[in-house]
Amino acid sequence: MARIRNKKKMFVKPIANKKQANVDHITGDKIPKSFVFARGKLPGSLRQLQMDLRKLMLPYTALKLKEKKRNSLKDFLNVAGPMGVSHFLILSKTETAPYLRVARTPQGPTLTFKIHEYSLAADVAQSQLRPRCPQDLFKNPPLIVLSGFGSGEQHLKLTTVMFQNIFPAIDVNTVKLSSCQRIVLLNYNKDTQLIDFRHYSIRLQPVGVSRRLRKFVQNREVPDLRSLQDVSDFVTKVGYGSESEGDDEAATVTLANDLGRVNKASTKSAVKLQEIGPRMTLQLIKIEEGLCSGGIIFSEYGTASEQRQENNQNNEEDDEGFSD
Repeated sequence: MARIRNKKKMFVKPIANKKQANVDHITGDKIPKSFVFARGKLPGSLRQLQMDLRKLMLPYTALKLKEKKRNSLKDFLNVAGPMGVSHFLILSKTETAPYLRVARTPQGPTLTFKIHEYSLAADVAQSQLRPRCPQDLFKNPPLIVLSGFGSGEQHLKLTTVMFQNIFPAIDVNTVKLSSCQRIVLLNYNKDTQLIDFRHYSIRLQPVGVSRRLRKFVQNREVPDLRSLQDVSDFVTKVGYGSESEGDDEAATVTLANDLGRVNKASTKSAVKLQEIGPRMTLQLIKIEEGLCSGGIIFSEYGTASEQRQENNQNNEEDDEGFSD
């Protein structure tokens, strides 16, 4: 009688997350999705910056995207189509500086930025007395705010459109306040022509309520009243951070509905921004019509003909180290 072998079945861990929708069920707009990856070899700090950018782009990005040296740009493009990926964020490094390219798929345009300075999310957290990064902070995409881009110049308009479309649009009439937990701020300095890229968490605090009382309501913990003469001392005692920090009229909002256990409808709450990183200082170097190729719409070094003329005069090669 033939002996029957008991073959071990392969266990495949089920995917916990549900399949993401490609269209917003309220606005009907297509939801932008992204890939964040590198071209060429990156040092450890830039690899971590890549992971920070992936986290920033959550939830509509591939957090655990696998890359191999032999992968070409076409490989990423072939996968992007079926997955509904609309944008690429590509990090690279030359001998002189790191670069970030932001591209619209599948046909461009592509914006190339030189990274002058950057700080990782871990660096930002270490610089803070009380860093804040709750687990549910990345369940919803960030809001995008652009400042200083309204000069009317074509390259700034294209930059504005690119970053506005890289995150889902919101409908102010239907958006839930609880989903607005992060904000990405890009500020353009026309004097230096540099862009400050910042990433913040958003939280609301009721105006006029001490930290002690706020924590009591939020955590539902029984307070230690042994050292107090009366329960009212717990509410009114000064020194524990009776902070109505930021009860500035310009930094307060009146809520239309309840938000959590502390912030109630029709009451004033102070808006708090806390940086969570990463942080970058960017300079727009060029804009290409296609996906990392094609005609030059804008170049920090002038038009192609001006570059060739300058190269002939100085007998120097045009520095294109930031391109593939």
